[in-house]
Amino acid sequence: MALRFISVLSIVFIGVFCDEFIEELFIKPLPPTHLYSYFQFITTSTADELFLHSHLSPRSIGEVISRFQVEELHLTLTEGQWRHDQWGYPVFDAAPGAELYAWFNPRVKNIDKEWRRLSATLSGLFCASLNFIDNFNTITPQMALWPSGSMHSNVNATTFLRYASLPREIVCTENLTPWKKLLPCESVKGFSALLNSRMIHNTNYHSIGIHVRKVCTKDNCTDTYVEIKQTVALVYDYKIINTNNWSFRYLFGQGLPGACPLASSSKIYVDVSSNDTYPFHLSPTPDTIVTSYRGGSDIKLAIYNISMSTEMINIGAKYNSKYQIQLNMPPPLHFSRHILGYGKEFGGIVTEVVNNYWTDIDVVVLENAPWWLPIQLSSLRVNGEAKSKLVIAQYYSPGRSRQKPYHLELLLKLPPRSTTTITIDFEFVFLKWQEYPPDANHGFYIGAAIINANLPTARNYTSQPISGVTYDSIINASQPWYPALFRTNGAMVSLPTPDFSMPYNVICLACTVVALAFGPLHNICTKELVLKPSGTSLSLIQKISKMFNK
Repeated sequence: MALRFISVLSIVFIGVFCDEFIEELFIKPLPPTHLYSYFQFITTSTADELFLHSHLSPRSIGEVISRFQVEELHLTLTEGQWRHDQWGYPVFDAAPGAELYAWFNPRVKNIDKEWRRLSATLSGLFCASLNFIDNFNTITPQMALWPSGSMHSNVNATTFLRYASLPREIVCTENLTPWKKLLPCESVKGFSALLNSRMIHNTNYHSIGIHVRKVCTKDNCTDTYVEIKQTVALVYDYKIINTNNWSFRYLFGQGLPGACPLASSSKIYVDVSSNDTYPFHLSPTPDTIVTSYRGGSDIKLAIYNISMSTEMINIGAKYNSKYQIQLNMPPPLHFSRHILGYGKEFGGIVTEVVNNYWTDIDVVVLENAPWWLPIQLSSLRVNGEAKSKLVIAQYYSPGRSRQKPYHLELLLKLPPRSTTTITIDFEFVFLKWQEYPPDANHGFYIGAAIINANLPTARNYTSQPISGVTYDSIINASQPWYPALFRTNGAMVSLPTPDFSMPYNVICLACTVVALAFGPLHNICTKELVLKPSGTSLSLIQKISKMFNK
């Protein structure tokens, strides 16, 4: 009995010491009058029995990962659109609505079945409509998405990948509340206490996400640990907070009540690169200011080390005058997307990719069209040409009505200082009356296109220190390419929609005619005609009174 108690106690202590929790906040001014706030909460665990005896790692996520044998998982819920041409690049880009993609273990036999179960489980966990993910809106990308964790190199990772998006999904408080409950301190202490739902949903852009992956601890990848990263991205408009100066009280409605007691590191990073052009004063004074020389881009960061203080911390910036930040140089790559056509028969999707850099850039463009919007591969044109030399590789998977979507991927080499236009036509489809949403006249949403690029420079590339690695080790890091994954803006089309008021009018008219016709016919058919005498008989009292009157 004593040995059993000691073994159980040792397992518990192993789970305690193998967990680590880090919280970070990054703040950066965006042009022209916006502010970017990015929260990052990272929980790592190296225990074999990861979530059976975990101390900090959320057990609900661990059970999902182990039950469905998921190697890597990415889920984002986003409201709004990131403006790449004006704001540069975010730390982690997300598509409007809900986006989910995951890599499964090669030992999984029926990936499609486990994929549906995974989406349904996450739907209940985060109070989202992920249960609507099925084969008719799921694809398997071949070139655009690659695992960032320790996926086995001797297997074809794309075979075990599934991707789906719900562009119509609305992000609300019901999604944020279960997301915060996964944190060790929830919303009581630490940076998560700043996530006030009333202030978050009053922003121009807000996105919450959870990213799970297995990371190798050694080069031969014999040992791995699980990393659970929870993110929140917010973009504030100074016109909404009615001032150019910002502080925690303006942005989040309260101060910071100190660091989470369970966090091994709690740091706040403020981008002060624009301080030379637009002077401002940070309060309180940061602990240190460092300069990052990354890819030819000099970025100054003010760093705050937050301790477990009982006093409210209110970090803010006060500018000397009103200003509008402008990008010194445009980002090396930006893009846009819109719909062509008129009428209710044919249309087209146009994606424009602009390369502002002086060298070629290789990109992969993924188009995912729903089954009710069939795209015609024969109409594909790149810069107006059916067969363009810019296309290095191509993958196309035709859709099937009510069974699978249309899937197109293009590997392009963008010339320097050029604009590449990708156009593909589609035709409208008539749906069954049960398949229309309640607000069919509003339109139907198309998911964002995915663009995977190897950027030759880190200009306007927003990045944070890599957790688990000292900041000094990457402060002067330089590499030939910077892989980046972007999402374009979504689109909306208006399908041929029947007049849903016509059945109502027909029902009302038919009921009125039937009621008017049924009443007289019913009376005629059911009532009996009885003849009555012309005079009325007198009662005994009337007869007696008549006699006396004579």
